Amino acid sequence: MSSPLKVVIISLFLVTLAIGIYNIGQISLLNQQLGSLGNSIRTLSQSQASTSQKLAVAQQEIIRVQNQPSVMPQSQDQLLTAAVAKVAPAVVSVVISEDVPNLQVTYENPFGNDPLFRDFGFQIPVYQQKGTTLQKVGAGSGFLISRDGYILTNKHVVANTAAEYTVLLSTGVQKTGTVVYRDPNNDIAVIKISGNYPTIAHFGDSASMKIGQTVVAIGNALGEYSNSVSVGIISGMNRTIQASDSGGNVEQLTGVLQTDASINPGNSGGPLIDLNGDIIGINVATVYGSSNISFSIPINTIEKAIHGYL
Repeated sequence: MSSPLKVVIISLFLVTLAIGIYNIGQISLLNQQLGSLGNSIRTLSQSQASTSQKLAVAQQEIIRVQNQPSVMPQSQDQLLTAAVAKVAPAVVSVVISEDVPNLQVTYENPFGNDPLFRDFGFQIPVYQQKGTTLQKVGAGSGFLISRDGYILTNKHVVANTAAEYTVLLSTGVQKTGTVVYRDPNNDIAVIKISGNYPTIAHFGDSASMKIGQTVVAIGNALGEYSNSVSVGIISGMNRTIQASDSGGNVEQLTGVLQTDASINPGNSGGPLIDLNGDIIGINVATVYGSSNISFSIPINTIEKAIHGYL
């Protein structure tokens, strides 16, 4: 083989080898690029899966929120009516009855049988007792504090140990009441009636009350209008007052709540409640002739007094 031909063959071989090497390099680079692209695709797929999961969670949260009942803030009227409805079934009227003498009028000679004035012709009326009649002489309020018929009221409402007490429930049912406890230091007492009662009053926390908070008084106003409701605020705290009953008995009350909720005769022993319908006091006294100055014994004081008894 001639030298020029060898040179040509070698040159062709070298060119072919170079092209092969180049193609191998290109194929390797392409494989790298394909690997990088695969990684990018996997990363994108994972990102899309994560995004889909987040979207699914978000959709579930939206559905949950949409299915929740809407909660609107209650108005003052709604809070008041709900509070009264909660405790009113537990409020009772306490009717006080006593044996009242039956008096008969007769006319007699003021000089008796004196013969000098026997035919004087002048007589005066004289009242003579002919037996007795059980008669209503007063009324107050109270509220059920246990399902087996214990009722809290004021001691001055049931002060007469010789009287009979009838409890009128909110349903109109009448029950004979027995006074089982008269507190020696506070104007509170407990009456017991027979039966079981599903609705009872729940004690709140009088210590948490603040001046200006809304309160509601419920009771047998004037001894005639059972479950009457009056609304006011806490006007003062930790008052000390001198209170007297219809019999002229005077008692000093300390640490009582002052309220401008109207408390009338007959409201004594009824509850003073907050806007949650919880008892924060027992109505005990009012200042006659004033513009709604009334007082209640704090429920925390009452709890301490009856603790261990009920």
